[in-house]
Amino acid sequence: MIDFCWFGELTNSLTIEVESHVQNKAYNPFNFIIHPDAFNRIPFTYSDHQYQILFAALQKSPLTEELVEYAEAILNTSHFNTIAFLTNLTSQIHQDFNVEYREDGPPLSPDQTFKIKKGSCRDLSWMQVNLLRHYGIAARFVSGYFYFDMEKPIYELHAWVEVFIPGTGWLGFDPSHGILTGNTHFSVASSAIAENTMPVSGGIRGSATSRLVTNLTIEKQ
Repeated sequence: MIDFCWFGELTNSLTIEVESHVQNKAYNPFNFIIHPDAFNRIPFTYSDHQYQILFAALQKSPLTEELVEYAEAILNTSHFNTIAFLTNLTSQIHQDFNVEYREDGPPLSPDQTFKIKKGSCRDLSWMQVNLLRHYGIAARFVSGYFYFDMEKPIYELHAWVEVFIPGTGWLGFDPSHGILTGNTHFSVASSAIAENTMPVSGGIRGSATSRLVTNLTIEKQ
């Protein structure tokens, strides 16, 4: 659902409250079958019909040689097996990069994230999306929430990656945690372009300054 709002009067603040109820079930992220069998090995080629549907999720961006070599080493050790490469790449990014919190702003470029070896969840996800597209794998950016039990809950908007594999559909990978997504990942928006998944976007007129404050609560019932 998308809502557009315009305000004609002056105001000192804008508050947006959203409440959602989600019912989930036990979910095994490895419960899938890849078909046709040719998609079990990289490189593979989508059919013409699939390519038309996945066109936006296949658009590549230039990457530095160092970043490509990083992924190439993982692909070689995965013996060019599709699922092995996807899971190993996700796990390796989790191990090699520090996750930091950044409340707003678009994702850093893949090369910048790779250079500084750290980033927010959206930075790591956007880097992985572009690495996968480099190998002709359709990948899109997902924004949502990740729930897990903790003594002092602090939840924030989260980002991860989804990959399209025929026979399986869109399969989620979370490089910030090095795992496949399961029933504790709640997607809100997905797009081939990260900026299209922002929960709130807009602008102000005049010379005023602004400050963003967010508060997220997730309760298990």
